[in-house]
Amino acid sequence: MNTFTANSAAQWRAWLAEHSESETEVWLVIHHKDSGTPSPRYHEAIEQALCFGWIDGLHRKRDANSSQLRFTPRKPRSTWSQVNRDRAAAMISSGQMTARGQAVIDAAKANGTWEVVADSGLLAALELNAAARENFERFPPSSKRLIMEWIGGAKKVETRVRRIERAVELAAVNLRANHPGVRAHG
Repeated sequence: MNTFTANSAAQWRAWLAEHSESETEVWLVIHHKDSGTPSPRYHEAIEQALCFGWIDGLHRKRDANSSQLRFTPRKPRSTWSQVNRDRAAAMISSGQMTARGQAVIDAAKANGTWEVVADSGLLAALELNAAARENFERFPPSSKRLIMEWIGGAKKVETRVRRIERAVELAAVNLRANHPGVRAHG
């Protein structure tokens, strides 16, 4: 496990500039604000990673004063959250986006992972079930995105149809498909 400790966002950016094309993962140590140890903040670490086409993953407590955040190159089929699209736009506006990071964004826009589009089959099925539609509309945007990614990720038509049926069935009783523990909403 490759671990890196940076004193600043600039030092983290320098690591990414040197290693982002040769490494496959790194755990960045992030010291808590109150620790007294200089460190990039969580949002700064993510912003800099996006500039190089990388993404954050697992976040683990390290000790009482720090945690570590796993970063890897973004996979081509990985979808972009609204928060990370906004962060990327800010990095582009500030002139910090690298050619490598921009290439990852351009690829996402070209392959449909930049924005998750509502599945027409799911929308049609929800229209046939008022309770499911009403509940689905009240789900948080992140939950809707997970459901649509799950349906959109089906490789076979039969799998997609089954997932749509399951999503509607669960939404009808106010549960979210493709969620750990399939928990009730609200």
